[in-house]
Amino acid sequence: MHDVIDIDDLTAAEIRDVYELTDDIKASPEAYHDSLSNETLLMFFAKPSTRTRVSFEAGMTQLGGHAIYFPEDQSQMSRGESLKDTAKVLSRYTDAIMARLFDHETMVELAEYADVPVINGLTDLLHPCQALSDVYTLREHGIDDGPLAFVGDGNNVAQSLMQLCATMDIPCRIATPSGYEPDAIIQDRVADADVTVTNDPVEAVSGAKAVYTDVFVSMGQSEEKTDAFEGYQVTPELMDHSDDAKFMHCLPAHRGEEVDAAVMDGPNSIVYDQAENRQHVQKAVLHRLLAD
Repeated sequence: MHDVIDIDDLTAAEIRDVYELTDDIKASPEAYHDSLSNETLLMFFAKPSTRTRVSFEAGMTQLGGHAIYFPEDQSQMSRGESLKDTAKVLSRYTDAIMARLFDHETMVELAEYADVPVINGLTDLLHPCQALSDVYTLREHGIDDGPLAFVGDGNNVAQSLMQLCATMDIPCRIATPSGYEPDAIIQDRVADADVTVTNDPVEAVSGAKAVYTDVFVSMGQSEEKTDAFEGYQVTPELMDHSDDAKFMHCLPAHRGEEVDAAVMDGPNSIVYDQAENRQHVQKAVLHRLLAD
């Protein structure tokens, strides 16, 4: 691996290798305490974050390295410095860059100009680190044979999940309101896989082993679209159509909007396992990028 910008940057074998290393890191964290000694990760943020920032920063520390939090509004890019110049200079100072951006093409451009590995911490199009952690969580719970159902907005999380499920041969069902389906480019990428896009939440959830949702309105988007999602809330009644499914959410969650509190806080919810696994999986990714 060199960059992790898009799930399609990774082969199934590379993903399995990351998961096996994650198993080792979780089982014997002390064995990896110095694996990234003297390595520095630059964390470039155009969007605020809780899980992405803390999981990467704490993960680098636990591997013996160092992470620098670098908000875009405190960089010279906020005063007009080019992305190319920024990427070239940061590559001279650090060993890897993790970026959380708006436009995906900016992420692609950053990786083009950087001379160190670049990790996509989120763009409006894709969220590969989240998807990697989610499927690892399915694997931990013994349900990575699917089906996985995603109900809500066909957003960056849904799109990376579709790609990862396609790569790992996991049946995936995406249910969105009309007009909020995943990007046609992503649908084309998974056209030959067992991935279905529907406007019917019951169809998607029926027989699923995991049911996933995300906020209806992502960061920086208009609140006006929430009316379109009436009937897409994950409720106990919707979950009854599943195969006693686990409930998943990438967080932050809005109880009473995209998910009923009884589901979010119920016995089948594995949302905190997902959140914890962000750190473990990303530690494995960092190890493969910087220590091998």
